Amino acid sequence: MKKNTTSKNNSSKKGAINVASKNANSKQAFHPWSLSIYVYWFIILFFIAAAFYTLGRSQGTCDNAMSGVNNVEITEEALLQASDYYENAKAKLVAGNIAEAIADLTTAIDAGNATADMYILRGEAYMQTADYRNALTDFNNAIEIDQVNAVAYYDRALLNIRLEDYSTALNDINNALAAQTANPTPILQTRDLYAKRGQLNLWLKNWEGAVADYTNSLARPDGSVSPAVYAERAEAYTQLGNYADAINDYASAIRVISEQIQGATSTAERESLSSNAMSYFEKSAALNLAIGNADAARSDLESAYTIATALVDDASMTRIQNLIAELQ
Repeated sequence: MKKNTTSKNNSSKKGAINVASKNANSKQAFHPWSLSIYVYWFIILFFIAAAFYTLGRSQGTCDNAMSGVNNVEITEEALLQASDYYENAKAKLVAGNIAEAIADLTTAIDAGNATADMYILRGEAYMQTADYRNALTDFNNAIEIDQVNAVAYYDRALLNIRLEDYSTALNDINNALAAQTANPTPILQTRDLYAKRGQLNLWLKNWEGAVADYTNSLARPDGSVSPAVYAERAEAYTQLGNYADAINDYASAIRVISEQIQGATSTAERESLSSNAMSYFEKSAALNLAIGNADAARSDLESAYTIATALVDDASMTRIQNLIAELQ
C-alpha cells in the first residue's frame, strides 16, 4: 500500500511538472496575429511622432517667415499711390518746388494708368522751366487720352503763343472753346477763352474777329472783367478807324482799374494798375486829338500827368508836360 501511494505521489509530481512545463512553453510562444498588432501600434506611434515634428517645423518656418516680413523695410514709394504723388506734386508746384513736382508727376505717370490731368500738370511744370519740348509732348499725351479736355488745349495754346506760333495757338483756342462747350470745366472761364482768342486775332491783324471775340468775352456772365479786354478792343477799333468806340473802351478800362486799385493788396499791384491807367489816358488823348476834340485830349493828358506824379515817374512827367504844352 505504501508503494502505491508513493507511485501516485510520483505520478502526481510528474503531472505537475508536465503542466508547469506546458505553461512555461505557452508563455514563450507567440501567435502570428499578436506580432502584427505590435507592429501596427509601432507604425501608428511613429507617424504620430512624425506629424508633431512636421507641425513644429512648419510653425517654426512660418514664424521665421513672419519675422522676415516684419523686418522688411517699407519705403515711401511702396506706400504712396499714383494719386498721392499727383496731389503731392500740386502742393509742391504751389510752393515753387518745380523740380520735385516734376519728379513726383513722373513717378505717378510711370506707375501706369496715367490720367490727362497728370500730363497737363507736368506740362505746366515744364513750361515754368522753359522746357517747351517736354511740355508740348505732355499736352499732346493729355489730348490723346481726353480729346474734350479744354485745359489741355488751352495750355497748349499758351505754349504755342510763347513759341510765337499764333495760327496754331488760335486753332487750339478754337478746340478749347469747343471742348468747354461739350465738357465744361470750372478751371476755365469761357470769358477768358474768348478774350485769349481776341488777343490772337489782334496779333494776327484780324481786327473784326478781335472785336467780335472781345465783345463775346465782355458779354459773358462768368468770371470778372479784365481792363485789358477793353483796352485791346480799343486797339482793334482804332485799326478799324472807329475812334469813338475806342475812346469809350479806354474810359471803361480806366474805370475797371479804379475799382481794382481799391481792392489791391500791395503797393506793386497798385503801381502796376496805375501805370496802365496812365497809358490808357495818353492813348485816349491821341484819339481825341485825331477827331478834333482838343479839350478832351487835354483833360486826358492832365489825368495822365497826375498819375505820373503819384508814381514819381519823372520821364513820363516830362513827356506828358510837353504834350500839354503843345495843346496851348
